[in-house]
Amino acid sequence: MTAIKHALQRDIFTPNDERLLGIVNVCKAGKKKKNCFLCATVTTERPVQVKVVKVKKSDKGDFYKRQLTWELRDLTEVDAKDASKENPEFDLHFEKVYRWVASSTAEKNSFISCIWKLNQRYLRKKVEFVNVSSQLLEESVPSGESQSVAGGDEDALDDYQELSTREEQDIEGMMEVCEDAISNAEAFTEQLSRELQVLDGANIQSIMASEKQVNILMQLLDEALGEVDTIEGKLSSYEEMLQSVKDQMDQISQSNRLIQISNTNNGKMLDEIQFLVHNMDLSRGHIRALQDGDLTSSKGIDACISAAEALLQCMNVALLPGHDKLMAVKQQQHLFTDLRDTFARRLTNHLNNVFVHQGHDQSSTLSQHTVELTLPKHGPLHRDLLRYAKLMEWLKITHREKYEGLSRTYVDYMSRLYEREIRDFFEIAKIKMAGTSKEAKGKFATLPRKESALKQETESLHGSSGKLTGSASSLNKLSVQGSNSRRSQSSSLLDMGNMSASDLDVADRTKFDKIFEQVLSELEPLCLAEQDFISKFFKLHQHSTFMPPLAQPEAEDLDGNTLPRMHSQVEHRHSLSSDKEMVRLMMNKVFQSIETELNSLIALGDKIDSFHSLYMLVKMSHHVWTAENVDPASFLSTTLGNVLVTVKRNFDKCIFGQIGQMEEVKISKKSKVGILPFVTGFEEFAELAETIFRNAERRGDLDKAYVKLIRAVFMNVEKVASESQKTPRDVVMMENFHHIFSTLSRLKISCLDAERREAKHKYTDHLQSYVINSLGQPLEKLNQFFEGVEARVAQGVREEEVSYQLAFNKQELRKVIKEYPGKEVKKGLDNLYKKVDKHLCEEESLLQVVWHSTQDEFIRQYKHFEGLIGRCYPGSGITMEFTIQDMLEYFSSIAQSH
Repeated sequence: MTAIKHALQRDIFTPNDERLLGIVNVCKAGKKKKNCFLCATVTTERPVQVKVVKVKKSDKGDFYKRQLTWELRDLTEVDAKDASKENPEFDLHFEKVYRWVASSTAEKNSFISCIWKLNQRYLRKKVEFVNVSSQLLEESVPSGESQSVAGGDEDALDDYQELSTREEQDIEGMMEVCEDAISNAEAFTEQLSRELQVLDGANIQSIMASEKQVNILMQLLDEALGEVDTIEGKLSSYEEMLQSVKDQMDQISQSNRLIQISNTNNGKMLDEIQFLVHNMDLSRGHIRALQDGDLTSSKGIDACISAAEALLQCMNVALLPGHDKLMAVKQQQHLFTDLRDTFARRLTNHLNNVFVHQGHDQSSTLSQHTVELTLPKHGPLHRDLLRYAKLMEWLKITHREKYEGLSRTYVDYMSRLYEREIRDFFEIAKIKMAGTSKEAKGKFATLPRKESALKQETESLHGSSGKLTGSASSLNKLSVQGSNSRRSQSSSLLDMGNMSASDLDVADRTKFDKIFEQVLSELEPLCLAEQDFISKFFKLHQHSTFMPPLAQPEAEDLDGNTLPRMHSQVEHRHSLSSDKEMVRLMMNKVFQSIETELNSLIALGDKIDSFHSLYMLVKMSHHVWTAENVDPASFLSTTLGNVLVTVKRNFDKCIFGQIGQMEEVKISKKSKVGILPFVTGFEEFAELAETIFRNAERRGDLDKAYVKLIRAVFMNVEKVASESQKTPRDVVMMENFHHIFSTLSRLKISCLDAERREAKHKYTDHLQSYVINSLGQPLEKLNQFFEGVEARVAQGVREEEVSYQLAFNKQELRKVIKEYPGKEVKKGLDNLYKKVDKHLCEEESLLQVVWHSTQDEFIRQYKHFEGLIGRCYPGSGITMEFTIQDMLEYFSSIAQSH
């Protein structure tokens, strides 16, 4: 136990300036035995405080820790259970009864005795000791002693005392006198005893002789005892007086401690009050601004913004637990809620009026401004409304329903305004595309009856408005072509072969291109400005903020109790991603007519001239590319992308339309073919497309169209050549593929390099074929004779033996040669020239080329015939009636004569 007591004093009580005076090992009565120690301690500092401490061994190690502490002054009763028998049980009555069982009765008695002594020494409080032995309580410490109640725990002085120097000298002198002091100790002891008896007798005699002095001494002792009793009485009275002073000092110390606690609590309360006053106090100026502030002037709006921010800050204060139960806090919260609702209602009504007024404003319509194709600018309105942007953010945080209602109102009225403006804008664009009404009507008045359907179609694009949309170029084409009702009113390839090279077509298309570019250039800044305004005004690009508890209206159950608010982080994440979606939905509603009007304008342009789709594809692609670079997810980018799909579809339809018209081409049986219309049409299409698509973003679409068109041209040239009756097939193929080759070489279209080489190959092959077939006519019998010779050689007859064949002997050869003198040859060549001239068309100017090739082929045949004569008729001396020089003169004179 001593070791435990020492460990507890060192580890637990010394750090707390306490001294351990009593200890007992106990466990709770009637429960599982979990041992612990009850310790009686006093503080080392004054005023002394006496405590009973419960110490328990830690579950995680071998060290001890405090578990409970009681003040001794709170002890009312100690019950030892049985005073006559040994019983280790005892009870301590504090605020409730604690029942203990000590490890031994001796430890219990020692602890109870210590408690009694501490009570007597420091408290003198009436504590009832029940069933405690009287002997145990009578072991009190005398009040005159200066030692503490725990003096029994201090070490007593040893009985042994060390000899002084004089005593040592006397003993040494006595031992020197007695010789036997060391050798015979018994004799020395007896000698000392005898001498002591002699001294005692002498002392008694001296005392008896001084009896008078003894009596006087006794008298003095009696007087001293009386004085001692007097002093003890005074000391007792002093002790009682000091005890009362001590009690008073203890009470003063306790009072001081309570005062310190009170001061601490008051300081904390003051901090709390200052916190609430500082954070939940709204100035009168802010209250006036929220209730009656001017929402029309800049100064008033700034005051309302400051007041709204201050109100939101007050409502967002993070209250500590218990603050919301204070009446003043509840009143302030109620005031804040009323101010929030009042100001939100005022702000909503004001902005609703602004939106409604703007939506009904008729001053910005385009009906009175038909000269310039422009859209009204809404910058001033946006600047005025952006003054309220911070208030809209406040409304979004505090009143989501009113915020969403305002956004719906804005979208509703602005969509009406934009619908009127955009409708008028596109009406003007369509009028400008078709020209003025008078001019259009005048042109329609001159149309044949068969063309009235076009007028109805163009008018139908505008409903019953009566605005005319047909272009002058398209109407002129229809007037020229007259009876050919199968051809479309739009600019077809066949039309281009007759009329599309006119300056009127170029002017119309340039005009359409400028109008379409103007339309897109006006729409682009309008949409971007509106989307930027919606994002800033409705705060849809900011991070979503949770509404604070005070900022949300509180729900109540049927009994009027406030229901808990639910905040979900899932909802928070959803709000971050929904901002862009809300911008998209608002823009779709505000500009719901743009895509429809654009598609209508595109349909009109395509109706006027199908080649307008080329201009629209380039312009629309450029604007889509520009919009995607600014913001790929913007409304403008999405809308233009959708319209671009329509334009691309019209472009593809235009290409397939041209291919279809190629397949429908019919050739006259009575006239020569020449350059086919769709071949010249492809040339003009390519020239136009190369001009339009120079540096365009969607060059790939044109390249694909080129490949489809050129393959269709190749296929239909061969088809027409096969069906031609008046003009030889080789001539049709040669002339048209020469024209195609020339076009592709001049335009240098890289994606058609393979087709350019193929066209050249076809042109060369058919030129050679035509020349060879034509040469058989002026020297027909001579050709037939030498073909027979070659046939015999091919059958195995030796060349030098051919002359022995009956049909091919020398006489037959001379007979055939004689039929073709120089004059006859020249006449045949002249007829051949006339026939070639009749076959070929003037546009391509291939006559001299064909005539020169014919000359080369004739010379080649002449040399071939001479070679056959030399090999098959050696030594015969047979030669042609004319020479190569003669032939050159024939060809030259015939060409010059024509």
